[in-house]
Amino acid sequence: MKKISLDITNAKSFVKDEVFAEMQQKAKEAQKSLEAGTCPGNDFLGWLNLPTSITDADLQAIKDCAAVLRKECDTIVVAGIGGSYLGARAVIEALSNSLQWLKNDNNNPTILFAGNSISEDYLAELTEYLKDRKFGVVNISKSGTTTETALTFRLLKKQCEDQRGKEVARKVIVAITDAKRGAARVTADKEGYTSFVIPDNVGGRFSVLTPVGLLPIACAGFDIDELVEGARDIEKSTGADVPFEENISEQYAAIRNALYSKGKKVEILADFQPKLHYIAEWWKQLYGESEGKDNKGIFPASVDFTTDLHSMGQWIQEGERSIFETVLSVEETNHRVLFPHDEENLDGLNFLEGRRVDEVNKMAELGTRLAHVDGGVPNIRVIVPKLSERYIGQLIYFFERACGISGNILGVNAFNQPGVEAYKKNMFALLNKPGYEKESEAIRARIAE
Repeated sequence: MKKISLDITNAKSFVKDEVFAEMQQKAKEAQKSLEAGTCPGNDFLGWLNLPTSITDADLQAIKDCAAVLRKECDTIVVAGIGGSYLGARAVIEALSNSLQWLKNDNNNPTILFAGNSISEDYLAELTEYLKDRKFGVVNISKSGTTTETALTFRLLKKQCEDQRGKEVARKVIVAITDAKRGAARVTADKEGYTSFVIPDNVGGRFSVLTPVGLLPIACAGFDIDELVEGARDIEKSTGADVPFEENISEQYAAIRNALYSKGKKVEILADFQPKLHYIAEWWKQLYGESEGKDNKGIFPASVDFTTDLHSMGQWIQEGERSIFETVLSVEETNHRVLFPHDEENLDGLNFLEGRRVDEVNKMAELGTRLAHVDGGVPNIRVIVPKLSERYIGQLIYFFERACGISGNILGVNAFNQPGVEAYKKNMFALLNKPGYEKESEAIRARIAE
């Protein structure tokens, strides 16, 4: 079985050997600290050995629940925000038919995502769409009080009960929440919903391989056994006992921090497959929320090539040289399309007749990488053999492990997110939420100045 691999050749050439050697040593030390549980945020390391700790019984319970939802629903709404939806959406979109939302597929329910914004228009359009659908809800929230998700769940719970009756609603509403605490747990216990626990020691952005990600993925019809098996592959090959030369997570963490130390403050994740767009969105949360603190951290950005070459390519090629690039490179496509012949050949493309479209895409990727390197942009390449459950599972764990190592090198707590609370406090103060009276008075005085 092949594995994902890493090529840092076109990034190492931008840093001195001694700088990279120093980062190599730091990566090893960071890795040991991670596994020993001596790093900052060590109470949130449950993700580290999660793939190998998931039991067959755990997976079967998730698959059994998904089977009920798939049988009873033509539409399943996943309500969650941040890590409570990004991982699931990333995997589902990477593996789905690009036009799945347009297909009348009797074999698989439509998977929709909500609770990730406070858009009145979106909620109105969603509830209108669901009026003639047999829908269910997967409500994902540890506390049950996150504004975006709680609001959405209020609306969907009522609509589901009104449309399908309380008894059916009980079968098709599932809670993924805290084991004992929080509003979502109280509601789940009171209503008798099937529920799954978000482990206390696994933060949201590391939760793809918990029921948070696995249940929606299984509901979409994908093989979660294979996804987890892929993650196990990389867990075993990226531990502290694996030599640096064979350890892709350590290598990735080392090279990105070496580049950061040389003034490369922005990392652009580029893909050449539109299906990977949400993998990049998940990656941005993983690294941005983990490393962006204490006035430190590489800014994570993303582009979808070749599309964005025609919008952002100019800036990447000739803009400020504060960036480096990580390319997700997929070796084998799932379909085969050949360039057709055209008698008039007005576009001049007959020279490509009979060749695979993917061959052209691969040459575009190679040409772009070489051009960007020549333009002063260090280039890291992550090679994915194919878009399948196994390889996506490998990719997820590779990035997670590398993120933990990288955060330790940087010297931050990679597993908390204190900054997220700042906007919430202001919002609650402006809305006059009970308990925020002093904050309300202060912020209104401030905006009145």
